[in-house]
Amino acid sequence: MIGRLFPYPLLAAAVFLLWILLSGVSAGQCLLAAAASLLVPQVMRPLGPASAEIRWGRAVPRLVGLVLLDILRSNLAVARIVLFGSRRRSGFMEVPLELRNPYALTTLAVIITATPGTIWLQHDPDRQTVLIHVLDLKNEADWITLIKNRYERLLKEIFP
Repeated sequence: MIGRLFPYPLLAAAVFLLWILLSGVSAGQCLLAAAASLLVPQVMRPLGPASAEIRWGRAVPRLVGLVLLDILRSNLAVARIVLFGSRRRSGFMEVPLELRNPYALTTLAVIITATPGTIWLQHDPDRQTVLIHVLDLKNEADWITLIKNRYERLLKEIFP
C-alpha cells in the first residue's frame, strides 16, 4: 500500500520540502505541497528505469577510494595550473569503451565530470566511444589506459 502511494519516497519528500522552501510555510501551502508530493511520484512511475543489478564486493570501496584520491590529485594539479600558469595543452579525445550497462556508463560520466580538469562530453553508442575534454592533455594513450584500467575495469565488476 505504501509502495503504491509513495513509489519514490525521496522524490516525494524533496517535492514537499522544495515547495515549502519556495512558497513559505502556511496551512494552504502545506496542503498544496502534500498534494504535489503525492502526485509527482505517481506521474514519474511510468518513467522509472529498471533497477540496477550491483555486485557489492571489493570493487565498490576500491572504486570510491580511487575516485576520491583522483579528485584530490586533480584539484591539486588544476590549482597548480591556475596559480602558477604552467604550460599545458588542453584538448578533446575519444576513449573506446567496453561498457554497455547504462548504469556503469552513467557512473563513469559522473566520475569523469566530477574530477577537476576533465569533462565527459558525448557518448557514441554505435562506435562505443566517449568524447572527453582534458585540461592538461599530455598523452592520450596514458589517459585511455587510466580510464580503462582504473575505472572501466572496476565498473564492469560492479555492474554485470
